[in-house]
Amino acid sequence: MAFEEKRAWSMAIIAVVGYAVYVLVLLGRAAGRPLAEVPYASTALWTIGMGIVAGILSGIWAGIASREEGLQVDERDRGIGRFGEYVGQSFVVIGGVSAMVLAMAEVAHFWIANVLYLCFVLSAVLGSVTKIVAYRRGLQ
Repeated sequence: MAFEEKRAWSMAIIAVVGYAVYVLVLLGRAAGRPLAEVPYASTALWTIGMGIVAGILSGIWAGIASREEGLQVDERDRGIGRFGEYVGQSFVVIGGVSAMVLAMAEVAHFWIANVLYLCFVLSAVLGSVTKIVAYRRGLQ
């Protein structure tokens, strides 16, 4: 397995697990009250920060695991990486537009922040899955 494919796998897993932890903590704090009233900022910052740390550590791990195979990135890796980023970035745009629409509708900050967070997670997952599929099936 190529170094970049290992990184794609780890990014997808970290994004899904991090967001699942965020949602579970948020639902646990709700305790029957409306979600928009639950304090979310510290939980979001904590899970995002832990995701960043996990991403760095998984990158180090992937580098150590791939040292015998080499960490060279060839043209195929660059093409797959670029394609995966293009596909994943679509959710960043969707999240930005959705947040703008919610802000214009004067929706609670909670929902705006959570739409953005969800779209960032979907961007990471979709981009990673695209890269993994391209490594497994090839890039046309």
